[in-house]
Amino acid sequence: MPQKTVVIGFLGTQLDSGRGAGRWEKWRPTVSLVQHEDMQVHRLELLYTRPHEALAQLIRQDIGTTSPDTAVRLVPLEMADPWDFGEVYGVLYDWVKQYRFQPEKERYWTHITTGTHVAQICMFLLTESRLIPGVLLQTSPPKKQTSANPGSYALIDLDLSRYDGLAQRFDQAQRDALDFLKSGIATRNADFNALIEEIERVALRSKAPILLTGPTGAGKSHLARRMFELKKSRHQVAGDFVEVNCATLQGEGAASTLFGHKKGAFTGAASDRAGLLRTAHGGVLFLDEIGELGLDEQAMLLKAVEDKRFYPVGSDREVSSDFQLIAGTNRDLRVDVVEGRFREDLYARINLWSYTLPGLAQRPEDIEPNVDHLVTRCAAELGRAVRFNAEAKALYLRFAQSSEALWSGNFRDLAASVTRLCTLAEGGRIAVPLVEAELQRLRWLWQMNQAPDDVARLADDAVELADLLSTDTLGQMDLFDKLQLLAVVRVCRASRTLSEAGRTLFDRSRTQRSVVNDADRLRKYLQKFGLRWEQVSR
Repeated sequence: MPQKTVVIGFLGTQLDSGRGAGRWEKWRPTVSLVQHEDMQVHRLELLYTRPHEALAQLIRQDIGTTSPDTAVRLVPLEMADPWDFGEVYGVLYDWVKQYRFQPEKERYWTHITTGTHVAQICMFLLTESRLIPGVLLQTSPPKKQTSANPGSYALIDLDLSRYDGLAQRFDQAQRDALDFLKSGIATRNADFNALIEEIERVALRSKAPILLTGPTGAGKSHLARRMFELKKSRHQVAGDFVEVNCATLQGEGAASTLFGHKKGAFTGAASDRAGLLRTAHGGVLFLDEIGELGLDEQAMLLKAVEDKRFYPVGSDREVSSDFQLIAGTNRDLRVDVVEGRFREDLYARINLWSYTLPGLAQRPEDIEPNVDHLVTRCAAELGRAVRFNAEAKALYLRFAQSSEALWSGNFRDLAASVTRLCTLAEGGRIAVPLVEAELQRLRWLWQMNQAPDDVARLADDAVELADLLSTDTLGQMDLFDKLQLLAVVRVCRASRTLSEAGRTLFDRSRTQRSVVNDADRLRKYLQKFGLRWEQVSR
């Protein structure tokens, strides 16, 4: 038995109106539904509000005259304001939920030509979500209105799989978004690609906090910025991308930097300060190394994320800021929660969307496309063509993808390595001798990371110190001081915090002190060379 056609639509209080004989010369969209010779409507569910009862009865009468086989069921709706989206959607949703759809016997067309714009949008949404299991029906008036011309109609199936052209455009848009998040790098690791695909969907559909975990250098900061730029390209954010490394926030300055302060709130607060949370209003706030925040700042952040309101330091008046939070960490915050270093309620709030970025050593198949990308980028920065010869590239990739390559600094190590190769390439050609020298350097660097206390290996190369100290300062230092400082720097770079580095370095003498302040001892040692923790822990 063929399916019966059921049309669901609103009464058109203006377009369907008319009481005299002249109404038959006028195009009335609801009446026109039954005037098409090639379309049979078996039943019409005519929705209307109580004040238009008389018009609804007249339309049913006219349809009965034109198409006696069409059953018209009048559906009165209690709706105080037909322009209130929430009310209209709620009333329609309740009606749809109680309606007995029989898709095996009937096909449903949702008429969206009549009704308020709000009603039309709600009918579209109910059909698009398949709460109304059918297609959209749009009717149009004839160019010349006569009683014999019902105009035209079109059926719109919201199943985009039936529209290859549209489906291809949506697929291309998604591919473009994924390519954007990956910086145009054709990554090959299946798990990483699946991860980026989900992040793309979440970035464009959610404003909830996102937590990015993974080792230092895995690309958390870069990915957070790309997510922001993707949202901005889709007009989902109007504000800025604001980034801060929480490991650099200390003491009272931490709360002030994040939440702002009032003039006179503490010594040195000579004027009001807005704070980074307010700067991020309408945009994205990226808190890298969020596990380094103090417990007080964590409590303040929780309120700001949940309520979009918080108190600046020294103020008794709340301020507001609506931002999306992306947090980054190289720590396992679950352990920090258990050990009391991180608030359980804040962790629960930021852990709705949590993604762990794999280190470079876990993605060996992605090393080659990343090398190609970095060479292209370096060539553009240097303003000259640079490329590997075939033998040199094969040698480099063989090492880079082997178990010998630790990539402890992840993409920072890789970027630094490729930069050195491109800079030193004679005539823009990266040849085997240059690669062999670079591989020796990488082996040495990773040996130091594995055994930072083996200072004998540091005697022949102090290049790391050259990045921190001036040539004059280095020239005045004894070899003993260079070796000791370089060992300290290695420990700092292998540690998550100043205190952790201090505990490692003073692991014996700290047990003999009545007052233990490893962080202060290490800070004073670094100050002898004009250095700060932020410089040596990069």
